[in-house]
Amino acid sequence: MRCEPLYLRISPARISLLRFMLEGYDGLAVLTTLDRKTGLVRLLFPAARYYELMALLRAMSEELQNANQNK
Repeated sequence: MRCEPLYLRISPARISLLRFMLEGYDGLAVLTTLDRKTGLVRLLFPAARYYELMALLRAMSEELQNANQNK
């Protein structure tokens, strides 16, 4: 199985939310935090699940950017 990397910059306060969501989609992607202060993360995902991952990230995009939401 070929895995691809995807680098994202998200709100640092939302890193744990993204990690939690990815755990619910067994095998969709593995998140590694590269810089927690700036919110830089790397996702490794199976190339065959690219569209599924993109759909999830699109659905979560606003939530991943807004650190002050729900406060």
